Amino acid sequence: MMNNYESKTGIVFPISNKVILPHTDAMLLFDSVNNSQIQYLEDGEAVKIALPLSSSNSGNLKEEDFHKVGVIFKVSGAELTEKGAKVAARILDRVEIGEIRTEGGVTYAQYRLSPDQEDLDEKSREEILGYIKKITGEISAKFTGGEQYQKVVNGFHDINSLISYLSQFTQIPAQEKYELLEMSSLKERSLRFMDYLLKQKEMIELQMEISEKFSEKANKNYRETVLREQLKAIQEELNEGREGGKKDVDYLTRIEEAGMPDEIKEAALEELDKLNEQESNRPEYNIIRNYLDLLVQLPWKKEAAKSIDLENARKILDDQHYGLKKVKDRMIQHLAVMQLNKNKKGSILLLVGPPGTGKTSLGKSIAEALDRKYIRLSLGGVRDESEIRGHRRTYVGAMPGRIIQSMKKAGATNPVMILDEVDKLMSGGFSGDPASALLEVLDPEQNNTFTDHYLDLPYDLSDVFFVATANSLDTIPGPLLDRMEVIQISSYTADEKFHIGKNHLIPSVLEEHGLKPEQIVIDDQVLQKIISDYTLEAGVRGLKKQLASIARVTTEKIVSNKAELPFEIREEDLEDILGRKVSRHDKAQLDNPPGVVTGLAWTPVGGEILFIEATHMPGNGAIMLTGKLGDVMKESARISLSLLKSRLPLNAFDFKERDLHIHVPSGAVPKDGPSAGIALFTALASLVTGSKVDPKLAMTGELTLRGAVLPIGGLKEKLLAAQRAGINRVLIPRDNVSDLKDVPEEVKDQLTIIPVETIEDVLKESLGIFLPRIEHVLMQNSGNGRLLEGPDPSYMSMKGNA
Repeated sequence: MMNNYESKTGIVFPISNKVILPHTDAMLLFDSVNNSQIQYLEDGEAVKIALPLSSSNSGNLKEEDFHKVGVIFKVSGAELTEKGAKVAARILDRVEIGEIRTEGGVTYAQYRLSPDQEDLDEKSREEILGYIKKITGEISAKFTGGEQYQKVVNGFHDINSLISYLSQFTQIPAQEKYELLEMSSLKERSLRFMDYLLKQKEMIELQMEISEKFSEKANKNYRETVLREQLKAIQEELNEGREGGKKDVDYLTRIEEAGMPDEIKEAALEELDKLNEQESNRPEYNIIRNYLDLLVQLPWKKEAAKSIDLENARKILDDQHYGLKKVKDRMIQHLAVMQLNKNKKGSILLLVGPPGTGKTSLGKSIAEALDRKYIRLSLGGVRDESEIRGHRRTYVGAMPGRIIQSMKKAGATNPVMILDEVDKLMSGGFSGDPASALLEVLDPEQNNTFTDHYLDLPYDLSDVFFVATANSLDTIPGPLLDRMEVIQISSYTADEKFHIGKNHLIPSVLEEHGLKPEQIVIDDQVLQKIISDYTLEAGVRGLKKQLASIARVTTEKIVSNKAELPFEIREEDLEDILGRKVSRHDKAQLDNPPGVVTGLAWTPVGGEILFIEATHMPGNGAIMLTGKLGDVMKESARISLSLLKSRLPLNAFDFKERDLHIHVPSGAVPKDGPSAGIALFTALASLVTGSKVDPKLAMTGELTLRGAVLPIGGLKEKLLAAQRAGINRVLIPRDNVSDLKDVPEEVKDQLTIIPVETIEDVLKESLGIFLPRIEHVLMQNSGNGRLLEGPDPSYMSMKGNA
């Protein structure tokens, strides 16, 4: 506060939303005046100050509610009305205000004179006056009766008086009206007012042009923009812009409260400065505003580490999913690590398994067990990289990618995010490769600075728990697969399907159809019959559909009063309700002729048995392969034939005079892979020796040219298929013995599993043919200085009719 305020004190009369300039005549309206203030209005000696308000507060005014620049006025006449005192005043000088105090209902202020700067010469005054009158004339010409209005304007010869008069008809916000008074420079004030006047002229001309050129339908959006601007100006004139209308977004406060890193906060403040410089009717305004909305709505604050109840987490997983022990153990291990290491970053799991095995729903259970937000992204069919990383803001209609949108939706930095069907991402071609865009998202060493094209700022994804799901690993690119921890979810056994159906699916289906447990009875035998005869799948989605069909029939009978409660589902009713049986699994044959062997195959919906059939006919040594076999399987057949020729005596079968034909039934179904190697070899060996293979024996294993049996994949599914088909003995590669721990005990109890290491082991178990190892044959004949083209017949013995 300045010392020269002490000697000068005036009476303050609050005024709002009014342009008051020195040395002009004005009509002032004071809203709330008391008797003491009226007395001072009538006192010609008292110094009266009209002081603009800086807030909308009308009662119990404090010093901070006033602006610091006002005017001294002299009363020419006063009239009391219901709204207050209406005063005809002569505005004298500008004053700067010091200390403000209130005593006895009267507000006093210390002041000092602050006259205008006379920084315009006579010629400049005349030019500015002429320019203002010219603009006003151009506006007046567009309205009927504007000539009379212009005559009044032309009668003014003082800039301040003309500005005060015209401001009544010009849309100027309240703050800007005060700024006109606050400016001490007459030149600066005149130029500022001319800007307002030109904007008024442009708006009026725009309205005229719209009315002349466009119909109401043709330019509806543009008219709405103009009308909204008019509504905003009207609300501000009526002092309703803050109170009656929608409050403006306080971006500065939201940026401060968002908890952004310093780098992000600095960028947000720069964007806010750009927003404040833009006119609200410009396209850039909404672009910047949408970007700021994203910044302040994204979660930035790290979530506090929570105490984890491992027992409760395991209970949640067990209650919602039957089986899946490996997945559950992996989750409990992760929770235990998080309990000890509070700084543990997010994990990236890939659940791979057939459809309907609960991969997606397992993600929701994981989120519940971790007490985190759950977000799901379906990636099936996504072919555009911008779906993952977003669009640059330079594009029309630009949006952030799905990852950032999901984080905004989650509202937390550590959600469980399910990336569903990651194996069905499509190569984008011209639109980029979405699988490559996921590399940064799913790399723990990089995703703490993930950069979305729209956001264009680093965002930390390291606390996100990613769970990807897929039906197959074949279509997932190697670099992407390398970044995830793969957990295989295999097919459900019949027993597992039974427990899932009884404990989970039946209650869920009954609830969906409005049935109560006491209204319907589905016995265990009926449920097992549905599983065996009416479902053909690795998961349980088809089982749920069949149960839903039963529930619909039951609901119709109950509503129509056609059944007594409880309505019991019997086995003999299933064909009427569900139709004919849909299960078409191959079964073990009662007898296999020579040349027919039972093999095992893996499919995306579980395991199957398949029959390898071989026959021969007169010819010239050709080999035919049918059954829609892939290249790898054809190579396995040629390897088997070469190995057979090298191991059996040359006189055992005349390959030059016979053609061989190998066929794998279900000819319309594509088949490929090396795991049918030993089955192909055994079928050829059975054919040329005339020995039958036990129809209850199945086999799987890759075969090499030296006769070694190599490991295969999908062992659990293949053994499930063998058990379902009535097989009782299975040959598997010795290197796959360690995989037996994943096979349910109920399956292993019903099968005799025989590990084999070489083709000699296979012949021994399948045909009863005892061949020495090839190395023994070579060692015995090495003394003669030559290698045999085939084993000596004396080294082969056979069981049965060879």
